Amino acid sequence: MEAKNFAIWDYVVFAALFLVSSGIGVFFAIKERKKATSREFLVGGRQMSFGPVALSLTASFMSAVTVLGTPSEVYRFGASFIIFFIAYLFVIILTSELFLPVFYRSGITSTYEYLQLRFNKPVRYAATVIYIVQTILYTGVVVYAPALALNQVTGFDLWGSVFATGIVCTFYCTLGGLKAVVWTDAFQMVVMFVGFLTVLIQGSAHAGGFHNVLEQSTNGSRLHIFDFDVDPLRRHTFWTITVGGTFTWLGIYGVNQSTIQRCISCKTEKHAKLALYFNLLGLWIILVCAVFSGLIMYSHFKDCDPWTSGIISAPDQLMPYFVMEIFATMPGLPGLFVACAFSGTLSTVAASINALATVTFEDFVKSCFPHLSDKLSTWISKGLCLLFGVLCTTMAVAASVLGGVVQAALSIHGMCGGPMLGLFSLGIVFPFVNWKGALGGLLTGIILSFWVAIGAFVYPAPDSKTWPLPLSTDQCIKSNVTATGSPLLSSRPAIADTWYSISYLYYSAVGCLGCIAAGVIISLITGRQRGEDIQPLLIRPVCNLFCFWSKKYKTLCWCGVQHDSGTEQENLENGSAWKQGAESVLQNGLRKESLVHVPGYDPKDKSYNNMAFEITHF
Repeated sequence: MEAKNFAIWDYVVFAALFLVSSGIGVFFAIKERKKATSREFLVGGRQMSFGPVALSLTASFMSAVTVLGTPSEVYRFGASFIIFFIAYLFVIILTSELFLPVFYRSGITSTYEYLQLRFNKPVRYAATVIYIVQTILYTGVVVYAPALALNQVTGFDLWGSVFATGIVCTFYCTLGGLKAVVWTDAFQMVVMFVGFLTVLIQGSAHAGGFHNVLEQSTNGSRLHIFDFDVDPLRRHTFWTITVGGTFTWLGIYGVNQSTIQRCISCKTEKHAKLALYFNLLGLWIILVCAVFSGLIMYSHFKDCDPWTSGIISAPDQLMPYFVMEIFATMPGLPGLFVACAFSGTLSTVAASINALATVTFEDFVKSCFPHLSDKLSTWISKGLCLLFGVLCTTMAVAASVLGGVVQAALSIHGMCGGPMLGLFSLGIVFPFVNWKGALGGLLTGIILSFWVAIGAFVYPAPDSKTWPLPLSTDQCIKSNVTATGSPLLSSRPAIADTWYSISYLYYSAVGCLGCIAAGVIISLITGRQRGEDIQPLLIRPVCNLFCFWSKKYKTLCWCGVQHDSGTEQENLENGSAWKQGAESVLQNGLRKESLVHVPGYDPKDKSYNNMAFEITHF
């Protein structure tokens, strides 16, 4: 395929995205130069409002993989992807009501600090290392994959875009910290929406109106959305998307450092929850835009599929190819779409760099050097941003030689997210689980999720479970592309058509449930954790929902945790001064003498605020 080159105006639009993003970093570096503390740099002084945080959350997890990949999924497999609408709802409700209150009220900066408060240091460090490795790997692929797709279709320079992305993200993360990341994400979210909107308008016009798009999509079976087949081997059904999708995204949202770091940067818990719920609207809008882009793309290519006809070499190139066709006579608009795709990349990479710097500083640097000055802490935080920016860009270079392994690397986010979700669920929901159960559960979850995912990579699922909907090449200009038949399958073990063929959306569920089951069993065998040793704010008493009619059974399910010893306000005041450095945390409890009275509950607002975390250091 011969790439269609950009015009000068396309480069101008694309360059403007990078210049504005860098400018925001410079602005906050100058504006906040007198507030040179690591707390200000890493969590924005914990005084952010919900608006920009909501936009930032949406932009961070709607990467270029979403912008390019979701329309391609809809084009090939139909609009069942829209069922993620339900999964996103469950994810945000569980995150805001189950996980966020625990993290916010405990005053932590790194989510993995919670694991030391609840269990011990080895559990915290094991989880942190897993997070760092998988985030660097995933971020590298997020940079490289869309750059490759855009390069092969538009002729946009591959390594120029890779290095520009890495340099710009590292630049504004290092200069401006979390505030620069959040406000840049908000700007990039607007660019993503405008980019999608131009594609929807122009694509609908090319198809003869939106009613034609729906009619042709119906004729092509693209609007058969609700498939209630319970077979877990089917790629996309109602159940795989709602159940598997909820587990996958909850691993990304509920316990992910990048998400929680933004939420705890909000000025009050109410603002943090509002950020999550407004972010849900953003997720829904981007999802709807991506799904309808896929349907419009199908309407355009219904008689000549560029993928099966050999015009393009990979499904990820469908969207850029479509954009170059419909905007062929409109210079600047292809550049706007590329800016849209790279807005997703920039926001994801920036979020990852900032989160990696935070967990490394909080979990390793401060544990080893608890008495660093504010100025030195800030410079170390900036140095970590620079380091991880270089590492993520280097990983993008490495991704170019991985070949088929890139697909495996993309699924690592889900493979690690499931066991991590299980680990935090053990700590927050099951008071009797001890550190041995937590560590054993994490290891079990990792083994199970990697086992099924790597098995699926070696022995791909049968075509009957993953074959796309019919695609036509009847009106294509015949090319010299040689049709290749399906490769002959070598002897496959029986497990390849069952366990290894499970839908990729269930990888996270396998890891999470395996972690929880193993953690509970190991804890019961090795001796349950004494509830009296656990601070009530570390546990979310979900049993109250099911035992509301009986105080006796509620107390029994608390497993000794003193939830009724006072109001949550009193608990916060008695326990929010946990962050005294690693030395203040015992294996399963807190040193009482280090606790100080800290106000944090606003009865008028009925919400906790971050004044609770202005802690006196001794």
